[in-house]
Amino acid sequence: MKRLEDLKIKIFADGADKAGMLEMYAKPFIKGLTTNPTLMKKAGITDYAVFCRDILNTVKEKPISFEVFSDDFSQMHRQALEISSWGTNVYVKIPVTNTRGETCYELVKDLAALGVKLNVTAIMTLEQVRGVVDSLDPKVASYVSVFAGRIAGTGRDPVPFMSEALDMLKAKPTAELIWASPRELLNIFQADEIGCQVITVTHDILNKLPLIGHALGDYSLDTVKMFYNDAIAAGYKL
Repeated sequence: MKRLEDLKIKIFADGADKAGMLEMYAKPFIKGLTTNPTLMKKAGITDYAVFCRDILNTVKEKPISFEVFSDDFSQMHRQALEISSWGTNVYVKIPVTNTRGETCYELVKDLAALGVKLNVTAIMTLEQVRGVVDSLDPKVASYVSVFAGRIAGTGRDPVPFMSEALDMLKAKPTAELIWASPRELLNIFQADEIGCQVITVTHDILNKLPLIGHALGDYSLDTVKMFYNDAIAAGYKL
């Protein structure tokens, strides 16, 4: 089995807890960071711009993605330009559609033409991948975030899907595919195996990294001990 240091894929930490984000930023194996409005709401963030600018006081060298949150494309355009102005390492996350299902492709074209680094997110169909790839500027760095974990959550194998998405991205060599919303450590190895460039990983999964290569016999014994100790601690009797 490959070790973490053998992987070619770049691991991005996904979260909105300031302490956790800065802790992950300091780790050499974390190559970038991402967040989104849902994670920020869960973290209790109330002032979007203040939080983002505060993070950028430390996160200066690695790419970081912040998302627009308007449902109107003209407002998304305005927000994207403001977010982009915060730093040269900032990528602007644009949802692949608004809440009415209207695609973002024209917005992506307009922003890419202005040199805005984009991270087009919430993608879950190959038709969406194709539309995004066609809209990107080959001279501007960008990410295409496909929610492989959510695809898997519908009972579909995301690996063939992601492989086909990689083929589509060959038309835009400055664009990189993100395996988004992974559910387990195995997904990191699956993504690396097919040549996916980036995977976004939440802190709860990152905390499991020490388990990579853990002897299964030992893991079995650890599990038995956990069941036993919890039963004793709970005072169960028969």
